[in-house]
Amino acid sequence: MAVVLNPVDLIERENCLVDNWVWDKTSKSPEVLLSSDSEAAYFFIDPVNESRGTAGVRGTEGFVYGEHYWEIIFLEPPVGTSVMVGVGTQRSVLHTENYNFVNLIGMDDNSWGLSYKGTIWHGGKCWRYCEPFYDDRTVIAVHLNLYEGTISFSKNGKNLGVAFSGLNNLDQQLYPLISSTATETELAVGRRICRYLSLQELCYLTIAKSMKHQYQAVNRLPLPMAMKNCVTDLI
Repeated sequence: MAVVLNPVDLIERENCLVDNWVWDKTSKSPEVLLSSDSEAAYFFIDPVNESRGTAGVRGTEGFVYGEHYWEIIFLEPPVGTSVMVGVGTQRSVLHTENYNFVNLIGMDDNSWGLSYKGTIWHGGKCWRYCEPFYDDRTVIAVHLNLYEGTISFSKNGKNLGVAFSGLNNLDQQLYPLISSTATETELAVGRRICRYLSLQELCYLTIAKSMKHQYQAVNRLPLPMAMKNCVTDLI
């Protein structure tokens, strides 16, 4: 029984729940306009003034445990210094001005982000993660697994692998984030799904973590063979 899922498989599980968070009208840059249902965000839409900085918006729901999957749809091709998807705490910066064009999600230790240029950011540092994506209708999915403490991304249904780890040691809620420096950027949230482990699954996961890579030691556990097999699958 696999407990830890990859971001693409998660959406196929019957025991997943549909999430209904949207973009937060009270936690956004003044340069972000939201649709009537708060599922789409429009950046720097002033017909006279172009972008003069970086704008972000946070989701309405923060997460402290469980597995969470959501999709961000690029309604227009990403351009400019930075268009990003990721997660962050309530302390995450959501606005810069004075022509300060930055990779907002990941500019400090309060957020973790993926840029359309294929780099991931955290703590003001970046690493190459994937190929850049420039097309409209691109769908970037975020898989936040707070049992394992990881963030993975997928592009148009293809799993890109783990981008960040160590997030299960935080004592703060993590929120979905998007940001842009570019005029008329349009991003919308698509499917939102969450999954919480049962008590039995949590027990299997705890045992597997304590065993690390000791496959042979599992056979010495005073457990039925079916349970041993479940633990082995997680190591």
